Amino acid sequence: MAEEKPNCKVILANNIAKKLLEEVHDGLKKVDRKPLLVGFLSSQDPAARVYAEWTGKTANENGFAFELREIDRELLEDALIDANNDAKVDGIIVYYPIFGNRQDQYLQQIVSIDKDVEGLSHQYIFNMYQNIRFLDDANTKKSILPCTPLAVIKILEYLQIYNSILPYGNRLHGRTITVINRSEVVGRPLAALLANDGACVHSVDISDVQTFTRGEGLRKRRHEVEEKPGWTIKDCLPISDVVISGVPGDTYKVPLEHMRAGAVCINFSSERNFTPEVKEKASIYVPAIGKVTIVVLLRNLLRMVQNKIDAAEDAAQKADKSQ
Repeated sequence: MAEEKPNCKVILANNIAKKLLEEVHDGLKKVDRKPLLVGFLSSQDPAARVYAEWTGKTANENGFAFELREIDRELLEDALIDANNDAKVDGIIVYYPIFGNRQDQYLQQIVSIDKDVEGLSHQYIFNMYQNIRFLDDANTKKSILPCTPLAVIKILEYLQIYNSILPYGNRLHGRTITVINRSEVVGRPLAALLANDGACVHSVDISDVQTFTRGEGLRKRRHEVEEKPGWTIKDCLPISDVVISGVPGDTYKVPLEHMRAGAVCINFSSERNFTPEVKEKASIYVPAIGKVTIVVLLRNLLRMVQNKIDAAEDAAQKADKSQ
């Protein structure tokens, strides 16, 4: 008798990235030049170099210009200020970690808000946590979101975990999601974004569990965080429709014995946080998201270029009216 195959559908990031790239290509048609993204590499981290090369390759293949600048970390601050002031530079990405401490956070704040394709500037982070989706009162300029959390959201939209029947901003209402990792770069922003879209999110870190929600019936405008004393991942997995894991290091594995059958599983770590047995239990499994992250980066860059074009047109119209 033939062995039954698992019913899990494995979705590769490449397929999701293709759909987003079509959007990017359509937007590029409205721009009369190649937008220039400048990457700054100031660390010896091999993963940072791989990411930099991958960014350049994807950018060049898709109608963008990319320039990698390898700068001594002590000179990076001045180099970023120069790039901010260079009208030819449309977007800036810095490959972290550099110093691996608060100095990295300081460098994130140097990059001009108009060129910060990673969405790490204070204004963008503030808007994200406060559930403010636009930069202007007229709601024409969308705020930029950090690339990896936004890539996860785009994957969840592609998988139709977002319910398009519900109003925009509430489309995860009724979903329970576990996010394993509460880093300031990905895990905590992702939990906040998902909760702001209506999900009940259990954020699991090495020492505790927190729950992010917008309250009963989504009555709150933005998410709130509740400590869950005594809770562990064993309490979260059996009640979660979606499990998203991004623990760095090759030793961590999600304890599948506690996961509910039919859960959707997404891995955003550079290591595999799920063992191959995940396919026996999950309904959908996304083993990596890197290709989606880079397309989201290009999408953010394009949005900045479009904002610049719109601002120039507005200024020209105002000048005409004043004459």
